[in-house]
Amino acid sequence: MVVNISHGPRPAAAYEAGSNLTNLSVQDPVEILLNRESRFLQPLWDLRLGYEDYLQSPLFPIFLSVFYYFGLCIPFTLIDVFCKNQKWYKNYKIQPDKEITAAQFWDTLLLTFWNHVLFIMPAAAAQWVWTPTSPLPELAPTLFDFVWHQIAALFIFDFQYYVWHMTHHKIRFLYRHIHAVHHRYNSPFVWVTQYLHPWELVVTGFLTTTNTWFFDSHPLTVWSYMIISITFSVEDHTGFDFPFSLHNLDPTGNFGGSPKHDMHHQKPLTNFEPFFNHFDRMFGSFCPPMGPGGTKSKALLDYERKIKECKKNF
Repeated sequence: MVVNISHGPRPAAAYEAGSNLTNLSVQDPVEILLNRESRFLQPLWDLRLGYEDYLQSPLFPIFLSVFYYFGLCIPFTLIDVFCKNQKWYKNYKIQPDKEITAAQFWDTLLLTFWNHVLFIMPAAAAQWVWTPTSPLPELAPTLFDFVWHQIAALFIFDFQYYVWHMTHHKIRFLYRHIHAVHHRYNSPFVWVTQYLHPWELVVTGFLTTTNTWFFDSHPLTVWSYMIISITFSVEDHTGFDFPFSLHNLDPTGNFGGSPKHDMHHQKPLTNFEPFFNHFDRMFGSFCPPMGPGGTKSKALLDYERKIKECKKNF
């Protein structure tokens, strides 16, 4: 799961350096104009004009991540509340026999609310007081930098969280006192995404927030990365396997998506990686996911048979 707590503004010069603009200066208007016209993302970046005072505020990334998270959760909440008796709902639900109750909604929403009030809001206030605003760069990032910075940050987070996650499952003290909060529900629904112990909230927020710092990423890249990482994290916890789900759109088969993470909640010692599959496959912690409607693939049936045989032999 991903929680974006804050992101301090980076110096405009650093963003430009990350975009190979170290030789440009405000004294080169012709060269800057030529670069503007050659940048694919420049029209999108120019939408900031007139709103700079808001966008360069240290509070903007926090508001963006919080409002986007809640906005993304609402449609899935409506589906769980109003569509649970419809046939298509059961067909696409990964665990169709598990009903989400009003008490579960209230429990997860209440903890999410207090996490934001007691931890995210103070972090936002501290950032507003102690972090100075920084002018936004004139130029948009190159399309190449925009894409590869986000991909690299996602893979870095995947490794970081894989290690953190596996450690909190293998060490019983850490699991019992920290990560067990997130595993209260073995059938995830959307509000389980940030149903977290405060320590996990802080750690995942810090890791997600700082990964783009490695590349001195442009603000537009950072904001897009925040949106994408939140989308991946929420999608992991929806409990649905729709045809348009992210893992079904990935031709490489390396994206785990909601079925894989749903299986982690059913079998907690498997599928530690949050977004992708490569580390779980590499280190033997991958479990084939359950399909829509609770269907079990041949790979999952073979996996469960091998586990049973190993337990018998042990």
